[in-house]
Amino acid sequence: MQLYQNQKLKLYNSITGNKELFEPINEGYVGMYVCGPTVYNYVHLGNCRTFISFDLVFRYLKHLGYKVRYVRNITDAGHLENDADAGEDRIAKKQDWNR
Repeated sequence: MQLYQNQKLKLYNSITGNKELFEPINEGYVGMYVCGPTVYNYVHLGNCRTFISFDLVFRYLKHLGYKVRYVRNITDAGHLENDADAGEDRIAKKQDWNR
C-alpha cells in the first residue's frame, strides 16, 4: 500500500484562498509542468526559487508513492524588445553588451 492512500495531502488554492485535498486526475500518477525563469543576465538566487520549490514538491509526491512526470523548462519566450514578432532580441543584445 502506498503512503498516499493513508496520508492525505492538502495544497493551498490561491484562487479560493483555501487548503484543498489533493486528488490527482489518475490515481497514483501526477503530472507537473513547471515554467522556469527567463534569464536575461547572470543567474542569481531568485532564479533558483522555482526549481527548488517544485523539486521539493516532486520529491514529496515521490515519497508518498506517486509516479510523477516532472517537466521543467527554461524559456526564451517573450525575449524580444516588444510584444511583436520582430525586433531586437534582448538576450542577443545583452550577450553583445557583455563582450
